[in-house]
Amino acid sequence: MGVMNELINRQGVETLGRILVEAAPGSDWPHVGAAAAQLDELSLRGRTDAVSSALLADVRQLPDPGYPTAARIFRSALSGAGFTGWILWPVSETAVTLALESGAAPDFDDCLALLAELTPRLTGEFAIRRLLAADLEHSFEIIQGWTGHPDEHVRRLASEGTRPYLPWAVRVPAVVLHPEASLPILDALYRDPSEYVRRSVANHLNDVARHAPALVVATAARWLAAPDANTAWVVRHGLRTLIKKAHPGALALQGFTPASVAVTGPRLDRNSVAIPGELAFDFAIANTGKYDARLAVDYVVHYVKANGTQSAKVFKIAALTLPAGETRTLSKRHAFRQMTTRVHHPGVHALELQINGIRHGHTEFELHL
Repeated sequence: MGVMNELINRQGVETLGRILVEAAPGSDWPHVGAAAAQLDELSLRGRTDAVSSALLADVRQLPDPGYPTAARIFRSALSGAGFTGWILWPVSETAVTLALESGAAPDFDDCLALLAELTPRLTGEFAIRRLLAADLEHSFEIIQGWTGHPDEHVRRLASEGTRPYLPWAVRVPAVVLHPEASLPILDALYRDPSEYVRRSVANHLNDVARHAPALVVATAARWLAAPDANTAWVVRHGLRTLIKKAHPGALALQGFTPASVAVTGPRLDRNSVAIPGELAFDFAIANTGKYDARLAVDYVVHYVKANGTQSAKVFKIAALTLPAGETRTLSKRHAFRQMTTRVHHPGVHALELQINGIRHGHTEFELHL
């Protein structure tokens, strides 16, 4: 995360201080200046919090402290080209904190509007989460209006900011408990002209699949009944986790119905792998049925956990149509290396194939550190 931490750095915070002075002539931002020199040991989230705390301290020292003053200054700063990039994350968090502290309905609504104004310079998807947590129903009423906004960044914020499991963002329990609440937003955006927006819609749908798979399959079916040229991709990407989990409804919706196949393999190129390293394997699929078969071909790695048990993770290989009576041989290489998102442990692992949700050919191998 070292490189990521530098997205908010000393130079950026110093620039922010100068921009705010220009936006509010006669104001002074000493806490922001002090924060610029205290970032080195902090993570990106820590830097965001530190700069936001400094902004709050300086706003509270202004002659007319509070949300309306801060919002006016931030909007004035938007007229300058330098008010952009990751330094706006703490700015947006500061605006939300002040609006929530105010407790006034006009400040709440204006803060949502301010995030929509800021998001073309840097996404407001993180800061908006606390507004959702404070009043989900009212927030969604406003956000629904963004689905027709001329700026693709604002339309994307409507989808991305309301995702149940948005990476890096705080969880909003009500979003998880009420997955149907965001469907009007997704319904309005799945045929959006912007790929940027459509990708967010697909990721949002995939998030919902973690706790409401039936709702996701039903939604995808509705979209496929009223598609445009991009709907098939949106649905395929939105169902990707359910496909890997072999959800029958998702498989059927993508045409992966039960098929008569014979699977040979997987054949591993070695019985042990040392990290960092790769395991190569191949296998053959024969269509033994009378009709062409549409197949979702995946593989599963059973990783050893720290406590010695195994945890399975599914990886995609291909989606293909195999004519009746034909055989297809496929090959793949899987890399093993330590990552921040996956810590490997030595021991007996296993690999198997998954064809239209059915597992085949459980084969073990040893992983060494």
